[in-house]
Parts: sequence; C-alpha cells; structure tokens
Amino acid sequence: MGGGVIMKTFTDTAGRTWTIALTIDAAKRVKGLLDVNLLELDAGDPPLLTRIGTDVILLCDVVFALVKPQADATSVTDEQFAAALGGEAILAAQKALYEELVHFFRGLGRADLAKAVDAQRRMIDMAVQRIETRIDKLDLEAAIETTLGESFTSWPASAASTPAR
Repeated sequence: MGGGVIMKTFTDTAGRTWTIALTIDAAKRVKGLLDVNLLELDAGDPPLLTRIGTDVILLCDVVFALVKPQADATSVTDEQFAAALGGEAILAAQKALYEELVHFFRGLGRADLAKAVDAQRRMIDMAVQRIETRIDKLDLEAAIETTLGESFTSWPASAASTPAR
C-alpha cells in the first residue's frame, strides 16, 4: 500500500464530519484532558483498549479530546459534540478511532498493539452480530407467540390456566 494518508473520519448526527488523527500532540492532549495514555493501550486492569471498547462515555471523551482542535475551530463545545453522538455516530467514531490506532501503531513498528486493536474491533463486531441475531430470534418468537397465542388459548388443556377475557 503506497500513496497518501487515508483520513479516518466519521459524521455526527448534526452532519458534521470529524477527522481522527493520532499524533504525539493528540496523545498528549488526551493525556492532559483525561489522564488517559493512548500510547499504552495494554496498560491497566482491564487494559485501556478494553476500557475504550466497553465504556462508551470514555470512548466519546477520548474521541472529543482527539478532535478538540477541530471543535474549537468551529466553536463546538464538549456538550454539543456529545449531543450529536447517537448510536450510529458513536459506532462510526469507534471504527475511525480503531482504524487510526491500528495505522499509528503499525507505523510505529508496534505490530503487537496494532493486532490487539484489530482483535478488539473484531470482537466487538462479533458481539454486536451475536446480539442482533439473538434479538432477531426473540422478535421472531414474540411474533409467533402473538400470532398463535390466540389459537392456543382456545385449546381445552390451556383453558384452565388462561384467564377469562
């Protein structure tokens, strides 16, 4: 892969596009604002990478710290930024952050951390898919119950356990 840098961007629910770029300056800004060291993803218990993947507020705070110069330039406050982060925007921001972390750590020669970030992203994707599958299955079971429930209540065996309508 050659050529220019691919910008990691996401769009919030207000239609604003944000660019996530991890530089030493950005890492220092995140550390100064949040006391979170993005260069030590494997530190802590649970590790920072896991905390970012499971704590949505921490994720959004990290993303805001990364895009703060853009927010300041457009007079967007932390509260306005957070207000424009619906579910899809958060997922897009998380994806952009993970892609940027992988890019940064590969460039730094830390393939181990790049692989860890990629594995975390895949694990979250798999968990979301599994939950969606379960929800789809539950919705199907609920639909069957709703559709067939009426006919079941008229069966003699269930008449005694079904309250009168």
